[in-house]
Amino acid sequence: MTPPPSRRNGKPTSGGKPTSGAKSTSGAKSTSGAKSTSGGKPPRSGKPLRSGKPARPATPGGPAGQRGSGSVTGKVPGKVRTGPPKPPLDVHDPDGVRLQKVLAHAGLGSRRACEELIAAGRVEVDGQLVTELGVRVDPRRAVVHVDGLRVQLDDSVVTLALNKPLGVLSAMSDPQGRANLGDLVSGREERLFHVGRLDADSEGLILLTTDGELANRLAHPRYEVPKTYLVEIAVTGSAVPRHLGRQLLAGIELDDGPAAVDSFRVVDARPGHALIELILHDGRNRVIRRLMEAAGHPVLQLVRTQIGPIRLGDLRTGRHRVISGPELGSLMASVEL
Repeated sequence: MTPPPSRRNGKPTSGGKPTSGAKSTSGAKSTSGAKSTSGGKPPRSGKPLRSGKPARPATPGGPAGQRGSGSVTGKVPGKVRTGPPKPPLDVHDPDGVRLQKVLAHAGLGSRRACEELIAAGRVEVDGQLVTELGVRVDPRRAVVHVDGLRVQLDDSVVTLALNKPLGVLSAMSDPQGRANLGDLVSGREERLFHVGRLDADSEGLILLTTDGELANRLAHPRYEVPKTYLVEIAVTGSAVPRHLGRQLLAGIELDDGPAAVDSFRVVDARPGHALIELILHDGRNRVIRRLMEAAGHPVLQLVRTQIGPIRLGDLRTGRHRVISGPELGSLMASVEL
C-alpha cells in the first residue's frame, strides 16, 4: 500500500491531493500550488484565482465570495431602531377651565355640542388629541385645533373684515385730518391695525386685527395669500382682447420687477369698458393699476372682494364684522398658524 503523502502545516505537498473532505476553490482537484479553502487561509480580497476573477470582498451578513445584506450594520433592511415611543404630552392644567367650556365660549356651539366634538376625537390641544371630557386648559396659553383649524381662545384678540369706501386712507389715523380706517372703527376699544392696504382710489375688503403675528404672516410674501379683485378696465370696442389674459398670466415687467396674476376671468364687457376678475398674491403698492396700465388697459374702478378664505360678501360700504369660529381658523391655517 502506498503511504499517504506527507503533510506540512496542514497543506499537501506539491503534487499531492487535498486531504479527505477538502475541496478546491474551483470545485475540482487543486492544481499545483493552489491552496484549499478548508485547509488554508481564504484568498485575499481582490487576489486573482485560476479562473481569472477576483474574489468578492466579504460583506456583512455573508462569507467571502457571497453577497451580504448590503447593510453596514448587518441588520435587516427596513427595520430602524427608533427607541421607546415618547410618552404623550400631558395637556391637563388642574387650575384651568374645562375644555368643553372653553370651546363653547369660543363660539363652537353649546357645551353639549363641544363635548361631542371632544368625544369624537376632533379636538387637539398643543398637538395632542384629547378625547376625555375632564381635561382642563389655560385659555391664555393653550393652542387648540378643531378639525385641524386653530381656535382663537383669547377674547382680547380681535380680527375684523371691513368694507373700505372710496377716498378713505389705509391708515388708522392721519395728521392732516383726512378720512381713514380709524374713523370707521372709532367705537371699538381695541388697538387695531390694518393688514396690508388699499389705495384711496380703491375700495373693498381690508382686514383689521389686534393679532400682530397674524398680521405679519398675512402680509409676508412667503405665505402667498391670494387676493381677489373685480377690476373695471378701459377697452377699445366692446370686447376684451383675447391675448390680455395670456399676457397677464405670463407677466409684465414693471419698474420694480415683473408682475403676473394667478387667475384671469372676464365677467362682463360693454363698449368702452369691461369687468374682469383678477387673483394674485403680489402685495406691492398699486400693483394692479400699474400692471393694467402697462398692458394698455387703465383701471377705471377696483374693488377687492376676497383675502384668502375671507370674502367681502354683502358687507355694506363703511361697515365691519368680526371674523371668528371656523372662518378665523381657516384664515389662520392659510398662514400656518
